[in-house]
Amino acid sequence: MTEQTATPAAATEEPAVPDQELPPMGAEPAAAAETVPASEPPAAPEQAFPVAEPVPAPKPSRRVLRAVARWTAAVLVLGGLGTGTALGITSMERTDVPGLATEGDGRWDYPELSLPALPAGSPRPFNEANVAEVHHADLRKLLIPAPAGATADKKLTGGWVSTAQFVSEFRKDKRGELTQLLDDSALRHIAARGWIMPDGTRSRVYLLQFNSTAYAQRLRDDTYVSSTPGIPLDWPTDLQMDESWNGGKVPETVVYAFGETKTGKGRIHEAYIQAGDTLALVIHSQQGEKIAEQIPFRQTLILQNQLLG
Repeated sequence: MTEQTATPAAATEEPAVPDQELPPMGAEPAAAAETVPASEPPAAPEQAFPVAEPVPAPKPSRRVLRAVARWTAAVLVLGGLGTGTALGITSMERTDVPGLATEGDGRWDYPELSLPALPAGSPRPFNEANVAEVHHADLRKLLIPAPAGATADKKLTGGWVSTAQFVSEFRKDKRGELTQLLDDSALRHIAARGWIMPDGTRSRVYLLQFNSTAYAQRLRDDTYVSSTPGIPLDWPTDLQMDESWNGGKVPETVVYAFGETKTGKGRIHEAYIQAGDTLALVIHSQQGEKIAEQIPFRQTLILQNQLLG
């Protein structure tokens, strides 16, 4: 970027001189004090009294000067630190910034995600041309893949699963009721994937696709999924809405997250995603007294939501 410098006009142009007759050759020029251009204001009259000299302001004490110096230095140091942090973050790689890293902050190492190809002429679920909000892609290809280091669940391999398999995640005394609701809701099919991480966390993701968005919403309402998880999972404790969850929402989708406490901390995390004609259930759990980490659960939830949106 070249610097532009503005040159004042007064520095390059000659001042205008009023027209006047030149003296004859050899004549001595008139005294400068005798010719005053008409445009100049008349000289101010001399003052009849002497002008008082300005009184110098009292010098600040050394104590004041030292205090000002200390505060100035502190401001400069803090300003320098703030600027350095901002410049450092903008120049660092994502994996170098705490809180944004994909390694070292508890996140799982998922493979690079991409949306599956659609049948010719079929729009995405929330495209303006897709008023019904239908997922035209193969539902199995919309399942989030297992992260690195995971051991695949032999029952949930990423293919189609039965209604019985899905309802087995819930308490035994509620399975009959849930099965009937699914039969009445025009359910098309269920895809599922599960895995176990080296720390013992067991993860399951189910995608339920219905004949329309209205049927998916109806099942969500019939199972009372909103501020409560509705039909309880096959777990010894009841879950509460995770009030600390406030992010990762994809436009046109709805997410309901739950845990053993209002902060989502505990041995199990559960969430539903409502995305058009598809309802997703995401579960992370730990056996015994070990806490199921919140960061990888939310990471899984956000990524799965993005695949559906």
